[in-house]
Amino acid sequence: MLLPAVQPDRVRQITSNFRGAHVLVVGDAMLDKFIVGRVTRLSPEAPVPVIAYDHELHRMGGSANVANNVAALGGSATLVAVTGTDEGAAALARACREAGIAPALVGDPTRPTTTKVRIVTERNQQVARIDYEVDTEIKDEFEHRVIAEIQKYAPQASAIVISDYLKGCITRAVVQAAVAAAAARGVPVLVDPKIPHVDYYTGTTVVTPNHNEAEIAANLRVRSEDDARRAARLFRDRAQCHSVLMTRGDQGMWLLGDNVEGHLPAAAREVADVTGAGDTVIAMLALALAAGGTLPEAARLANEAAGIVVARFGPATVGVTELLKAMEAGAMS
Repeated sequence: MLLPAVQPDRVRQITSNFRGAHVLVVGDAMLDKFIVGRVTRLSPEAPVPVIAYDHELHRMGGSANVANNVAALGGSATLVAVTGTDEGAAALARACREAGIAPALVGDPTRPTTTKVRIVTERNQQVARIDYEVDTEIKDEFEHRVIAEIQKYAPQASAIVISDYLKGCITRAVVQAAVAAAAARGVPVLVDPKIPHVDYYTGTTVVTPNHNEAEIAANLRVRSEDDARRAARLFRDRAQCHSVLMTRGDQGMWLLGDNVEGHLPAAAREVADVTGAGDTVIAMLALALAAGGTLPEAARLANEAAGIVVARFGPATVGVTELLKAMEAGAMS
């Protein structure tokens, strides 16, 4: 069943409320560094290309990209994350402030700030990637500090997002603290999941597995809408969450809620890079719910936003004006 369209007037009403919405983002923040150059020849030392350096790009990734998407849409975002006590942490804090995000970063001197360094060509072809990270789960002092930050900022939140990249910030106790804080506030808590933590997400409002994650959790190959329906239900049973929004790439999305179930076709016109698309989906979903949208309406907006960002290189954001233009164009097509 196809989910109903959202009328342009309703989209404008929801997006006009973004500025009054505050999203608390908790999770694995990263720095994405792109070293861009031109392939000149193969190395005589090994069968690898030689890249002539041209320039570098730095972007926020992981949970920081979720917060950046919220801020780009006009919402208010606070980021609770674990970093190192290095230059990467300082760079991440600066980037947050420049984007209008309130950083609540917990520095752990035993780990680096998670950083992904990608070497890419001028045509955006990735040649290699180097990851700086320690992915063991936080505990003791650092887990207590993350929980304290959640409890500090949750009373102002209109929605809470858990952005789980298996880099150590998300523990069972951290999720439980977020769920309890959201319940006390009466606001939704949304999760961008990882399968090893699927049993952490009990009591959350919406979980957004991608196609592969849903297949693994449900132990089911998804090839049709009927398969998607079954996988979403099995995922919900396993995660013990209230609703599931499964992202299926070029097959669109499948939404399972308490009183709604259905399919959304993919909104992408062209795909350049899917990096960070899940961050955009959950940011838009959370912000739309915080702004008074229903779950199907929020899913429609998230689907359209994802279709916009996958046409761009690297972690990207979308603005309200282009979202409105895209949705109005879709309504007329």
